[in-house]
Amino acid sequence: MSQDSSGVLRRMTERGREEEHRTATPLELFFDLCFVVAVAQAGRQLVHALAEGHPGHGIPGYLMVFFAIWWAWVNFSWFSSAYDTDDALYRVVTLVQIAGVLVLAAGVPRAFAASDFTMVWFGYLVMRLALVSQWLRAAHAATGPERRTALRYAIGVCLCQVGWLGLVVLPGSARPWVFLAMALLEMAVPVCAELSRPTAWHPHHISERYGLFTIIVLGETVAAATTAVQSAADEHEALGELLPIAAGGLLIIFAAFWIYFAVPIHLHLASNRQAFVWGYGHYLVFCSAAAIGAGIEVAVEESVGKAHIPTVAASAAVTVPAALFMVTVWLIHSRHHKRGPAQQLVLPVSALATLACTFAGTWAVLAAGLVGAATVAVGVTLMARQGEGEEETPAP
Repeated sequence: MSQDSSGVLRRMTERGREEEHRTATPLELFFDLCFVVAVAQAGRQLVHALAEGHPGHGIPGYLMVFFAIWWAWVNFSWFSSAYDTDDALYRVVTLVQIAGVLVLAAGVPRAFAASDFTMVWFGYLVMRLALVSQWLRAAHAATGPERRTALRYAIGVCLCQVGWLGLVVLPGSARPWVFLAMALLEMAVPVCAELSRPTAWHPHHISERYGLFTIIVLGETVAAATTAVQSAADEHEALGELLPIAAGGLLIIFAAFWIYFAVPIHLHLASNRQAFVWGYGHYLVFCSAAAIGAGIEVAVEESVGKAHIPTVAASAAVTVPAALFMVTVWLIHSRHHKRGPAQQLVLPVSALATLACTFAGTWAVLAAGLVGAATVAVGVTLMARQGEGEEETPAP
């Protein structure tokens, strides 16, 4: 990669999919940590809505805000996988994107409380225009099909940002439809832009980036749940009610970590078609992982009488996202490495068992945690038996 004599700017050329030892950079890790601030804000508002018995308002709002957070992260991650120069200009533009997500995070409470998406839209605008500048820089350094791909990205992102204005100017009844239409159009931009010439994203780097963000989201879930248990214990001293929820929640989170990282995935990302399905499916993975923490908070508040909902609703706030996480991880991620019906059925059956725990009363969260632990134990046992069978099979 060429670099000018000042050492400040480098020509933005593609990194290449065959590059060795490609790992996440400190800037990318910092980027992820700042994004989790917005994830935490969305989760906090979801807790308030569910605890007050307003799932019809809280869940759609959470899904809409989380999409903006997730999609901005996705776009940066795939761009950086293909074009990260790590020079001064690239770093400054990335820091601008981080500033945008912080503005978006500051607007999340207003979006939930008053359906005012102005600040969320403005923060998203900052992030997206910064990304457009990166694509234009890549186009400037490229020629032929590569340049056309970069320009298609820049044009597509700009047009979509105009469309998102509908969340600000249109009446509240139209906003869910605006969100649905714009979400589909946003996800169509990479597909259309890379039809004739794919970008050179790196499979191992992409799988690592998604894995690291999963870890950070699960870490935020642990932090939110811990704070909720601590606050409830300080105010109500109801350890008998809190300990089963704390233990069950921790088991669910530990199981989620184990389930996600049980198999390597980078070898599956051999084409854009496979990678797009896998990457887009992570919206539900990240969304459900973050929602588990919010659900644990709701269960804690219900156990000490602070939430105005029945026990079964508080339990569902934990079991539903936990089951969704299992099914989604199996569908887009782990099933590609499972062998035989026994291995393939572990996660779907566990998801159904987790949902059944919803009706276990005050023991629902602990029961779901035990299901998660059993899922890991069964999965490890089946994989170990498969390994023993392969060792006993003579080489051809």
